Amino acid sequence: MPSLSAYLIVGAVAAAVTFVLIPVVRRLSVPMGAIVEPDERHVHTRATPTAGGAAMIVGVGLAVVVAAIHPDFNNVMAARTEVLGVLLAASVMWSVGFVDDLREISPPAKVAGMVLAGSIMALTGVSILVFRVPFFEILVLSPDWSYLLTVIWVVGMANAVNLVDGLDGLAAGIVAIASATFFLYAIRLGNEEVLDPSNPGALWAIITLGVCVGFLPHNVHPARIFMGDGGALLLGMLMAASTMSVGGRSSAEFSGQTFFFFAPIFIPLVILGVPILDTVWAILRRAARRSSMSTPDKKHLHHRLMNLGHGHRRAVLILWLWTALLSAFVLYPTYTGDGDAIVPIGVAALLLGLFTLLHPRLRPVMEEVDEAALDALD
Repeated sequence: MPSLSAYLIVGAVAAAVTFVLIPVVRRLSVPMGAIVEPDERHVHTRATPTAGGAAMIVGVGLAVVVAAIHPDFNNVMAARTEVLGVLLAASVMWSVGFVDDLREISPPAKVAGMVLAGSIMALTGVSILVFRVPFFEILVLSPDWSYLLTVIWVVGMANAVNLVDGLDGLAAGIVAIASATFFLYAIRLGNEEVLDPSNPGALWAIITLGVCVGFLPHNVHPARIFMGDGGALLLGMLMAASTMSVGGRSSAEFSGQTFFFFAPIFIPLVILGVPILDTVWAILRRAARRSSMSTPDKKHLHHRLMNLGHGHRRAVLILWLWTALLSAFVLYPTYTGDGDAIVPIGVAALLLGLFTLLHPRLRPVMEEVDEAALDALD
């Protein structure tokens, strides 16, 4: 396995390149038209550039170049087809999001671009080969199932990160915590010889962490630039590459592995569960009112959190801490060798606590939907 210092060098390059390029991207955003104006859908109050993903994709590319010339990564870079496949898929995914940032494209076209990126990864060998189900046996996937699940995994992760990108610093912070956690997990498995030294999972995780760290200083509230759909889709795809490289290939038993195969995926998805639920309520609310699904309002979760008095930064910090807490839960058995049984119980308890906290805030939304539905019937 590459040394920790080698990983840190690659991550530092990704962070430095992203950080340095952001001011350049900000200046270029205006003539390109990559600007988000304040409106009813967004919480920002001034026109803000939204092409931060451009700096991220360059940071990813240069970090991979540094890894390619570093002797510690000779084994990892031996599978050049996989590395090039991830870079090509990352370019496709970022391009789809960037075009959508400049001029909104139709949802089918956007999904088609994501499927293309997932297909590139599957065809170049970055795919889910084994599927570990907690409390059940390991499933060895056939080629067709492997391809299908790989594409679904990539599209799901990309959309999950894109969905949570609603407040300054929220998506970058959540992905940074999740990728750092998965990096520690992959390093642990590598040191215990559960993973092959050529496995690139930890490399993609540290690069993802690096671009997030480089982007965050420019994106914390009040944000001077947004990552845009290009950056969000790119981060989701990188997390998918990392999780598939580790969790989708290892069949060896190790404490915490059963649960953590899902953790890098479901850590962000659990955090995204509330925004997803908020989106469902928004659809129901607008359907009951017979208004367009694209009609903006300020009744989403992040609006409600700020209305509760948390403020923009505090709302983001709460969700960051929630991510870190879930990460600690799933890392505990990996580093201690015990506690497998309490992990699902602990995660369930945390989710129950979150539901208990938010349910009183969601009930008025349901009452509003019910009243609107009754009015429609009258």
